[in-house]
Amino acid sequence: MSHFPDTRLVMTGHSGDGKSIFVYDGLRKPFAPFGLAGPQFTSFHASPAVPASNSASIPDLPAGAVPHCPPAGVLFVTTDIPADCSVPKHRTRTADYAVVLAGEVVLALEGTKKTIKAGETMMQRGTNHAWHNRTDTPCRILLVMVGAEAIQLADGRVLE
Repeated sequence: MSHFPDTRLVMTGHSGDGKSIFVYDGLRKPFAPFGLAGPQFTSFHASPAVPASNSASIPDLPAGAVPHCPPAGVLFVTTDIPADCSVPKHRTRTADYAVVLAGEVVLALEGTKKTIKAGETMMQRGTNHAWHNRTDTPCRILLVMVGAEAIQLADGRVLE
């Protein structure tokens, strides 16, 4: 169970005659694909392509799996990292816009690291990275992930 309350999502849309309306107002439940001692995710919206549709229904987001951004799309999610917990190194083919909402987290790259605290932002650009919460309080990160091109090095190699 997350140490944070479930997050309320309010989503707007349009009636058949074009009037602005609320189409969803409810709590989104986190899911923990690595068990309750590991990171938890709350998904709010995903679009398979950009530009995103402002007419599509609320997507059914998979529970029990790590959220992945569609290759040409966008994903809106929070990640809760428990106290004294790490997320192993990984690389995503996305541009990630992130804000630490609560707590703090160490963003570890290959050979370097920085601590990001509540209210601070990050832009993660397809690098191999890990997250470490080295504190005794949980950390919540809000992410908007956008599908991105593969990283191509000067010698032509493509990073996967």
